[in-house]
Amino acid sequence: MGMQFVDLARQYREYKDAIDASIRGNIERTSFIGGDGKKLEETLAAYVGVKHGIGCGSGTDALLLPLLAIGIQPGDEVITTPFTFIATAEVIAFIGAKPVFVDIDESTYNIDVKKIEAAVTKRTKAMIPVSLYGQAADMDAINAIAAEHRLVVIEDAAQSFGAVYKGRKSCALSAVAATSFFPSKPLGAYGDAGMAFTNDDDIAAKMRSLLNHGQTERYVHKYIGLNFRLDSIQAGILLAKFGGFEKEAESRARIGKRYTELLAGAPLITPKLAPYTDRSVFAQYSVRVKGREKVIAHLTSKGIPTAVHYPIPVHLQEAYRTKEYGEGSMPVSEMVAREIMSVPMHAFLTDDEQRTVADALREAVTV
Repeated sequence: MGMQFVDLARQYREYKDAIDASIRGNIERTSFIGGDGKKLEETLAAYVGVKHGIGCGSGTDALLLPLLAIGIQPGDEVITTPFTFIATAEVIAFIGAKPVFVDIDESTYNIDVKKIEAAVTKRTKAMIPVSLYGQAADMDAINAIAAEHRLVVIEDAAQSFGAVYKGRKSCALSAVAATSFFPSKPLGAYGDAGMAFTNDDDIAAKMRSLLNHGQTERYVHKYIGLNFRLDSIQAGILLAKFGGFEKEAESRARIGKRYTELLAGAPLITPKLAPYTDRSVFAQYSVRVKGREKVIAHLTSKGIPTAVHYPIPVHLQEAYRTKEYGEGSMPVSEMVAREIMSVPMHAFLTDDEQRTVADALREAVTV
């Protein structure tokens, strides 16, 4: 097997005994609903530094639940960024609210805090800033704007679980946060899984009810909910892998830094860490290049896998495109989307593999 973009097989070998024992234990106990979920919630909430972790079926569920819990209604507006995976805007639109897009900062690719206030209207009820590529958005500045306008902030931390911002962990930086445990994430399950985090007892209680058919006790339904429950086998796998997570987060930070050193001086743009970032977990290592297709073709010819996160900003997707958000309306997001590409990045990447990638990338952009 050649080089992997994210080497989950290598990671599995590292934790094989613990993962296999967890899966086997859940099956032997027939713990198919609930199971290790509560223990995972308590473990990850303590790690992040908040009172409540609410496990659910996916990162998308983890974004939708807070919107439902805080009472976002059709016609309300929620500010977010167009340079993200579709789920961020999808959950807003799904409940009939309006995603209001604010362009990104060119250096961090996170929402440009200087442009947020201009997007606030009397219908704005919340913000979902995205902590993209493994580093938190400027959450203190975002929270200050939100406080002034009485908005609820939900950090989309799908790519930043384990990141550290001014001494605090991502997922503990706002009223609510949501993360994803999609297999390739910094902490990944072996299927879909997610978690929301909050210190607010009322929001936590409502999310717990909503994810289980709106129940407050068995067969007593206070809310209209759905089944967003976290699978117990996935919870057990996440617990088994979490034992090595902090070591992996440090490894990701080190590998990201080394990539940047290896690529110094090459005619491309490497990731920039903001002054407030104590640690990025580099969910992706993404560079900006000219002639991206040619660069990708060169790396492919060398057996090096690549990906593009993300080739089309949300505001230009057919499902979200309006007269308000045509081409040119979000110029930074559109420029970055034309140039961005990601190279292999995971906690088990070797020095030799990194150098192979960096050398091939240098060749590609200098030919």
